[in-house]
Amino acid sequence: MIAKLRIFVSSVQKELEDERLIVRNLVNTDPFLSGHCIPVLYEFEPASPTKAMEGCIGTLDCCNLYLLVAGAQYGMPAGELSITHLEYRRAKENKLPILAFIKGDRQAKREPGTDALLSEIDADGFKYKRFGNVIELQKEVRAALVKLLQDRFGIAPTSDENEIADQTIEATSLFESCPLNRLRWKDLDLDVARSLVASDEKRKPDELANEDLLGGAALRGLVWHDAVSGEHYATAAGIVLLAKDPSAVFPQCRILADAYRSTEPDGDPRDHEDIRGPMPLAIERAIEFIDRNTRHPMRIVGLNRVRLDEYSVDALREALVNAVAHRQYEDAGRKILLEVFADRVVLSSPGLPPKPITLASLRKGKYRPCSRNPVLAQCLSYFHRIEERGSGFRRMRDQMLDHGLDQPLLDTEMGYFQVTFPGPGDNIERLRAPEKRLLVTPAVEAQLNERQRAMVSLLVRGEVLTSRRCEEEFGVTRDTASRDFSILIKLGLATREGRGRSTRYLLPAKT
Repeated sequence: MIAKLRIFVSSVQKELEDERLIVRNLVNTDPFLSGHCIPVLYEFEPASPTKAMEGCIGTLDCCNLYLLVAGAQYGMPAGELSITHLEYRRAKENKLPILAFIKGDRQAKREPGTDALLSEIDADGFKYKRFGNVIELQKEVRAALVKLLQDRFGIAPTSDENEIADQTIEATSLFESCPLNRLRWKDLDLDVARSLVASDEKRKPDELANEDLLGGAALRGLVWHDAVSGEHYATAAGIVLLAKDPSAVFPQCRILADAYRSTEPDGDPRDHEDIRGPMPLAIERAIEFIDRNTRHPMRIVGLNRVRLDEYSVDALREALVNAVAHRQYEDAGRKILLEVFADRVVLSSPGLPPKPITLASLRKGKYRPCSRNPVLAQCLSYFHRIEERGSGFRRMRDQMLDHGLDQPLLDTEMGYFQVTFPGPGDNIERLRAPEKRLLVTPAVEAQLNERQRAMVSLLVRGEVLTSRRCEEEFGVTRDTASRDFSILIKLGLATREGRGRSTRYLLPAKT
């Protein structure tokens, strides 16, 4: 497998900040490009004692491809030429592949230096593409990178990857890539940022140095660097995921939760919560809201006493992640709605599925994934460890069926996309205990003899055991009873309390 290509993205930062972030996000989230390329934007490189120009050129020297985005402005001078112009010439010296993308048509008015740079590109024989908006830019950049990877390395995307990319680009909202200057990096919830980056990089959170954390957030499109002030600010996606209260900037970033006593809404819900905070934490608070407003029967399953959930927690979390990741954020007047009824849970997310996805295709499970907010979708998949992006509704269906319930119902109502989770109603016995909840798995049970299984059964039923009781009930010696208890404690099936004649054994409290 070849090493990932490092793509140096060159442009006038101030004029083309949106375009720079869009290119970076495209490369980082595209299912094909992200496996073979790394976007390099100098402003997100680690701090260095070298001068800006020297550092910039040094970074370029470590890259395999030069990607230029040019607009009207020529940019900051570094002697006779601008920094962008010098980067272009260095790329030529290094004989790097050069891809150029020009904003606007030939009649667009540009600064003289920019005209000179474009004339030089023409004279050097490099082909460039024009674009009018960021949708066109993404299409042109992806097509050029795919062709380069195919021509040079024989690597090509699958038809599914191409279809997913096309649909995602068409559906992409400009919301999450906006380089806002509302919240500085140091004002964000850095614990959430640390958890997110560490989860993605499969590292422990405390292993991340501060500069690694900032670099990781920048690489994932959550922060941007303002060259004028020298500050790092959150992008819109960064505010949604990392702000201590995203709704202070975006009022729509809230989950309004209501729990009703019956099967119909009323003006006096038994529980209500306006959930705000970094969206990864808000999702968990929404799960907690459902947990405290639904039933949790206890059941004996084999040698286990299990607390059941009325609904599949995994399916609910999947739906909440999808709602946060794929909602229409341009609709600033509406929030995500969570309603818990006596017979169902309903989650409503603002915005309809992006084209070409339809309700019919979602219900059949036959659709190619696409997202209007790919950065949010990717980051939430890391944070909540949802490995297979794009198959969420199929997983929700399977999780509900495995839980003993009917599959979720998908619908739209008044501009909301709704997922309804049917509950068990009066037939609570239909619920199934998930294997991960079992204290005594088949592998553990295989290590027990018949007497030890009987002891565990008594513990599971809430009884307290002593050595004397086991001697009398099973006709064994005190030494045998002690050995049995030692085995159960080692396997995590019992815990000891007291000393001497007061010693007793119970089921561990964690169950």
